[in-house]
Amino acid sequence: MVEFERKQLSLMVYTRTVLPEEYPDGLARSVHIALSRDGWNYTPWNKNYGILFAEAKVLGNNTLCPRGVKNPWIFQNHNGEYGIAAIRVLEDGSPEHTKGADILLWHTSDFITFDKQAVFYVDAQNPVEEFRCRYCTEKSYYQLCWRDCTGRWYRTEKQMFSNESTVRGELFEKEGKKTNETNRVLGAEQGSVVNVSEETVIGAALRWSPVFHARTEVPECVKIRNPEELMDIMATAIYSDGSAAQKKVRWNLQQVDFEKKGSYTVEGELWEESFHFPLAVGYGDPVIFPWKGNWYFIGTNDNMDDVAFYVRKASTVQGLFAEGIRQQIILDKDEQKNFIQTFWAPEFHVIGGELYLLFAVSGKVWGPQCYLMKLKQDGEIINPEDWEEPVRIRKKDGRWLSDDGITLDMTYLKAGGKSYVVWSYRENIGTELDTGSMLYIAEIDEKTPWQLKSDPVLLSRPLYGWENVSGTINNEGPHGFVKNGKVYLGYSGGSANSYTYAVGLLTADEDADLLDPENWEKANTPVLSFYSVKGEYGPGHHSFYVSEQGELMIAYHAEDAVDHVIRCDGIRRIHFDVSGRPRFDQSASESLDPSLGKIKMQVEIL
Repeated sequence: MVEFERKQLSLMVYTRTVLPEEYPDGLARSVHIALSRDGWNYTPWNKNYGILFAEAKVLGNNTLCPRGVKNPWIFQNHNGEYGIAAIRVLEDGSPEHTKGADILLWHTSDFITFDKQAVFYVDAQNPVEEFRCRYCTEKSYYQLCWRDCTGRWYRTEKQMFSNESTVRGELFEKEGKKTNETNRVLGAEQGSVVNVSEETVIGAALRWSPVFHARTEVPECVKIRNPEELMDIMATAIYSDGSAAQKKVRWNLQQVDFEKKGSYTVEGELWEESFHFPLAVGYGDPVIFPWKGNWYFIGTNDNMDDVAFYVRKASTVQGLFAEGIRQQIILDKDEQKNFIQTFWAPEFHVIGGELYLLFAVSGKVWGPQCYLMKLKQDGEIINPEDWEEPVRIRKKDGRWLSDDGITLDMTYLKAGGKSYVVWSYRENIGTELDTGSMLYIAEIDEKTPWQLKSDPVLLSRPLYGWENVSGTINNEGPHGFVKNGKVYLGYSGGSANSYTYAVGLLTADEDADLLDPENWEKANTPVLSFYSVKGEYGPGHHSFYVSEQGELMIAYHAEDAVDHVIRCDGIRRIHFDVSGRPRFDQSASESLDPSLGKIKMQVEIL
């Protein structure tokens, strides 16, 4: 558990300098947060990646105008909680309005969850360059002041904030010098600082900091009868945030005489399955799938120009990536079927007790569409003859899922006793009317999964700067799991062939109506990015599986250098933090620190 001295701390909000090839506009022009215990040295939260992002504007032609923020300001509210205000700007930092400015205002009590409380307009004759706010307790109102591009300051008073309101101010002579401590954080600019208590931020400091293996606990003494009972005894890894995870132990059986009763000291070493990166080079959208005692790997095969689906089979997950592993084509290019190109994002799913492959493929005229095909009764996955004919997905009225756009990345999800599919849809790709890819959800009947049971519902589109960055307008690659009454749906944003690719997260209660977008909570910042694990760039288009050890795992593709466009596969364990929140960003050494892996325990043989 991270410890803090009991004293006033300083919290800074800021944007960052734009570095086109390292940290572009869509990322830099977001609200970042850093914490100081001494008022001088600051530790950035979220590894200095943005935490709060402005939403893009949806235009009348259904395209998006991406936006960012500048000059964020933090202040204490009337109720003792906190507000973060920022001037909204266009993606490149230019003013959104020729006069005045829209101010974004987030409200938070814990700096973990943020409510976007208001968007209000400051009416001015010139663009606004700086905005400040403070609450006057003695007069019970907020004092708002702002500086325009000519250097003139204005102010007004307001009792409460309301959404979509307009504020006007009066010119005044002088405003105190702005506090700016951003030179104390790498790459930071345009920031402000507020004093906070330890109790206010201790939870957030844990939430926005890496979670790492801090110590190991084992029973002081156990009573056993045989080697099998010893091998079943696990250790507990305690993490920096106070969370815990059970770890298998390789006990030294040679130190115990199981034929002789008595007490022994036995040594052991913690172990968990881990994977080096990269596992496989030139494969995107990886899926690891257990079926009838074996493991299977499938993905988009960039090495074959994304033509055909190749499957690997092994008795272990590690074996799927062994040198010389055989690959078997289960669906090949077929001009009669008009399966010509873009064999994308295949996924195995069990639906109603039957095994299906969901995928997208394109014909001679480029335009991928969603299909599925079913494994025949008692069929073998790697035998192409054991698969039924592919079927294109239809809407509930029998029409194709799309006639005027592309559909891809379909996944299956069962929650609350109902079955759903989620997929990505995009119109006018590569034109001025490009909508960007959007996530849609619909309910299906398990008996006829190729036809929707409900109308499609728009679930998410790339409004945030990390999803809509440098011209890549993506919400794609959804894949989810259900745990402890919650539905977790990961998806990817940014560019699938760039370091900016990242994984976002949508969360809902399992028993909620998942066709109601209001029941889903969308994380403002990605849960996995190129800032997460050193040496992995553009992690995204993931899938989940449960390992032989019972651990929830994430498979994903990434690149091994910031300037590479070769997709490579990786796998890591998902950790659940002290709040029960899944963490996708733990490196292997953070999950299990080798220096904390050697342990001792007293054993009594009965």
